[in-house]
Amino acid sequence: MILAVVGGKGGVGKSTVALNVAGALSGVVVDADLGMADLPTGRGPDLHDVLAGRASPVEAVCEHGPVRLLPCGRTLAGARAADPTALVDALAAVEAAYGPVVVDCPAGMTADAGLPLYAADACLIVTTPDALAIPDALRTRALARVLEAGLERVVLNRARDPPTERVERTLGAPVTVVPESAAVDRARRDGRPVAAVAPDSVAAERFQAVAAALA
Repeated sequence: MILAVVGGKGGVGKSTVALNVAGALSGVVVDADLGMADLPTGRGPDLHDVLAGRASPVEAVCEHGPVRLLPCGRTLAGARAADPTALVDALAAVEAAYGPVVVDCPAGMTADAGLPLYAADACLIVTTPDALAIPDALRTRALARVLEAGLERVVLNRARDPPTERVERTLGAPVTVVPESAAVDRARRDGRPVAAVAPDSVAAERFQAVAAALA
């Protein structure tokens, strides 16, 4: 399975959700935001190298962290050298080698955001309950439909008083609420899944529930 983690608006927590869901699925998380990578990086080859033909996708997967990760470079030169259209084959190669692949997609409606959706079997929309994020999530939902990436679930992130039923009606998929918590903040700063920092927390339980629903 290739799962695209998407959200029209930046800053809704896509990277955090992607890392945690990949960890719960025992899969690989791929940072596919070619211009604004957010997941941890290492010293080896990265997605920029893969898309420029300098490394194989499997070679670039880092297996030494808490979650297996194909990181993305953070240089302008690397982004310019990358061929985004090679992403589809790269994701397929990682899936063949490792199983579940969770793709942290760029925000917005650009071609860079559409390519992972095109490659994906399904998608997970991440949004917050604020008035600006929901319409962007709805536009992303429409793009996913066009590209035939079925919407499996919505993660309503950082929600204190979540409008769960309204979001389910609007986006047409089950909603899992992940509340704000110090455990999530600490895990994000450390570049680790919440289950490794606070395994008994509500957030860890919710991410596990999302993975179980996908599996």
